[in-house]
Amino acid sequence: MNIMNVGLNTLYDIGSNYAVKLNEKEMLVYEKDETGKSKNPHAKKLKEDEEKKAEETSKESTSEELSPDEERLVKELQARDSEVKAHEAAHQAAGGGMTGAASYTYQQGPDGKMYAIGGEVSISMSSGSTPQETIANARQIAAAAMAAGDPSPQDYAVASSARVMEMKAQQQLSKQQQEEVLGKEAYDSQNKNSVNDNQPLDISA
Repeated sequence: MNIMNVGLNTLYDIGSNYAVKLNEKEMLVYEKDETGKSKNPHAKKLKEDEEKKAEETSKESTSEELSPDEERLVKELQARDSEVKAHEAAHQAAGGGMTGAASYTYQQGPDGKMYAIGGEVSISMSSGSTPQETIANARQIAAAAMAAGDPSPQDYAVASSARVMEMKAQQQLSKQQQEEVLGKEAYDSQNKNSVNDNQPLDISA
């Protein structure tokens, strides 16, 4: 008797509800296979697609059934979402490498979607290795804090801290410059005295 082996792929390519086997006359036939449904890998995907489609249809029907007040709230949330994200994007653009990633606080609207209603961007208040670098950093921090069109109280607080940092760095820079001037004058004075001490003396007979 000849034996024909049929692979699983071939089996399920024929159809999810059919199985292939040899009948008594050694002829290839197919018959309904009730167990094929659970074994068919495509059946699961088909079911998931149907469930996803049903969920999307449900969401669409929900959005269509929003009351006028709910629709107004959705529009307000959409406007707030755009405003918040633009605000944080302005901070990031002005801060350059001194700002971190933005994080948001979300609220779910009547339509089931999530909208950003608040956000923040971290910023490094690091000083530089020199007063000049610290001044440059402070100015960039202040610019980043005030970059948005409608700065928040926290934005003003950060900008104020940056100005204090800049002021201290300016004082330090002035002190260094003053010390350099005084040091140069002291060096010049000392050098002049040294030259005078080394002048030859006239010896008269």
